[in-house]
This record gives sequence, C-alpha cells and structure tokens, in this order.
Amino acid sequence: MKTLYLDCSMGAAGDMLTAALLELFPNAEEQVEKLNGLGIEGVVFERQDSIKCGIKGTHMSVKINGEEEGEHFHSHEYDHHEHHEHEHHEHDHHEHEHHHEHSHGHSHVHRSMRDIEEIVNNIKISEKVKRDVMEVYGYIAEAESVAHNVDVSEIHFHEVGTMDAIADITAVCFLIDELGVEKIVASPINVGSGHVHCAHGVLPVPAPATAYILKDIPMYGSEIKGELCTPTGAALLKHFSSAFEDMPQLKINKIGYGMGKKDFERINCVRSFLGETKDVEETVYELSCNVDDMSAEEISFAMDRFFDGGANEVYTIPVGMKKSRPGTLIRVMCKEKEKESLIELIFKHTTTIGIRESATKRYILNREIEEIETPLGKIRCKKSFGYGVSREKFEYDDLSRVAKENNLSIFGVKEQIKEK
Repeated sequence: MKTLYLDCSMGAAGDMLTAALLELFPNAEEQVEKLNGLGIEGVVFERQDSIKCGIKGTHMSVKINGEEEGEHFHSHEYDHHEHHEHEHHEHDHHEHEHHHEHSHGHSHVHRSMRDIEEIVNNIKISEKVKRDVMEVYGYIAEAESVAHNVDVSEIHFHEVGTMDAIADITAVCFLIDELGVEKIVASPINVGSGHVHCAHGVLPVPAPATAYILKDIPMYGSEIKGELCTPTGAALLKHFSSAFEDMPQLKINKIGYGMGKKDFERINCVRSFLGETKDVEETVYELSCNVDDMSAEEISFAMDRFFDGGANEVYTIPVGMKKSRPGTLIRVMCKEKEKESLIELIFKHTTTIGIRESATKRYILNREIEEIETPLGKIRCKKSFGYGVSREKFEYDDLSRVAKENNLSIFGVKEQIKEK
C-alpha cells in the first residue's frame, strides 16, 4: 500500500508540510508551477533551498500581493478596536515577525467562512480537493469558536491571514492528491512549550485553538520554547492522518525535509517518508440504494460525483424491484472519513429515500504507477504486487490518447508496446 509517514517531532505548520511533500516529487519545480497555476488570488509560491544542522531541505515561501506573510489566524469576531496584532507571533518557530503589519499597508478586511468558501470555489482544483480544504478550515473555525465562546458563523479571519492560510491548506491538499497515497500516518506531535503573545494576551503553548484541534491526538511538550505546531498544521494532520504512532514497517522510496525558518539545536523540519507498507487489510464501507426512476444519463452523472467525492469504487447492478419494475442497484465503496460526505452526495444526486450501509474487510495489493518509454511515447503502467502475486497493466487513458494521436486501435497500440 502506498503510504506517507510524517515525522512531526518538531511540530508542524502549513509551509513546512507543503515543503516536505514537494520533496517527494521527481520534479518539485513542476509542482510549484502547478500551485501557482491554481489561481489563488494574489498568492505566489516560491521554493527555496534550506540547510539546517547540515541537512539540505526545502523552505516554502508564500507571498500575498508581493509580501511574505507568516501563518496566523485572526478571530476579531467580537472586538474590532483591538490593535490587530497577529496571533501566535513572538514564539512562532518560523520566525515571522508579525507585529509590522501596519507598515505593509494591508487593509483590515475580515472574511467569514462563507467568504472563504467563495474563494476556494474559484480555485482551479478538483471538487475533492475543495472539500478537503474546507474541512481543514472548518476545524480551525470550530476551534476558534470554542476558544472565544462565539458561534462559528461569527468567526471572521483577517484578510491577509485568510489568504495565507488558504494558500498553505490548498497546497497541502493539492499535493497529497497529486501523490495519490492510500494511507497517511503521522507521529505524535511535538507542540513545544512556553507562551505565545496574541491580541488577547499571553497564552500557553499549545494555544487554545491548536489544543482543541489536537483533542484525542497524541501530543507532547518539549524543552524547546515556542509554538511548534500551528493551527494550520494541526488541522491538516487531523484531517489526513489515519493514525498517530511510530513509523510502521515501510519500504521507503523517497524522503523529504520541509524546513521552518528558525534555527534550533535540533533540525527544525517536518520529515516525510513515502513508501510501501506490507500487505494489509482495511475496512471499507458499502453504501447502497435502489432506484427505478433515474435515466442512464442521470445515474452516470451521479457516479462521477461520487468518484469526485472520494469513493474508492462505484458500480451498478440491474435489479428487479417491487411491482416487477426494473431498477438499478447503486453501490458506493469508501473509507470511513469519506462516508458522511458521500451519504450526502447520494441523497443529492439520486432519487433514493434510503441508503444501506455495511462494513466489510478489503484485502488489497500494493500499487505503484511507473511511466514507461515506448515507441509511441510515454505511457503509464500500473504495477500491483503482494500476497505472492505481481501484475501490471497499462493505463487506459494513456492507451486511448496514444491510439488517437497515431490513428491506431487500442489493439494496435498494445501490439507495438509488446514489440518493444
């Protein structure tokens, strides 16, 4: 199984996670170009080499309208006369000095969660990635609402902080989707120690919002004075990680180092490991419904939406229903974290008034995609192995593209590939 392990022994933040993921790609600059092509208003991503404790890694810089900003959140939902200092600034392990905001000339616009959703909907990412971004931001908004004892609808984030956070969250969600990993595991999280200064006073580490996000997640303090885990980092890890534990047995293919700005005696980074875990079984959920009043086109559209929503598999079976009416059984297979959102999608895109759920075990082969050079150009090949078997199959989309480009049949393309 293609697995990503994140070592958070020096905490986690959005830019560090982005950098750690970038290092796992064969061509990191190509991914940076993709990030800059997503159309996040006013945002530019820059990748920089960084060396800490003699180890080379990557630091990610995010510029908002030309100015580099740190990771911060501004819940000025009930007092707009405060000094607009940036939360978590003095001990932030990125070493961003946030108290100079007024010299930048930023307008003090505040955005609600609805405003943020509008921004995200205009970003050029898939529907699945958009949902990931909004769910991560939802963790942050919920934590702020609890910390300040106000309703989530009253939470408003400062304009600059909003775009900075959206950039980091979108980058991580996009890169994880690009990696195509099947499982993500993180270590217990080092949150640091000491205090942070914010607009509301001096707060202990972890700050209240971060502590709330990390409820039920293994975390620990350390001798390092400062806030090592930011709300963004906490929310991203909570959303994507299926477990928080020591590294599983992993056959490692790539290692990445996502560096923070500040220097400590210990290397200030998130370390990422991409590899294959041993043959495993996992629990999947089957969501089923029967319909007899939907056209083939409507069912096809619904199936596409379910795949966009993170379904592992969607298929249909012709069935006979009551009063001898022909109908269709629609079955959606998914993992637990996508279950609730897929239930909503099934009700939205089908005519059913009831959904059945069953949990089942799934045994899967390890999978990897390899790009192979052929006489007709590069074609991706999916290789599957485990449980004593090994097989490979060329990707249909690539076979179809090459066949059209060369005026060949699929059979002709396969024959030429075999001759190589």
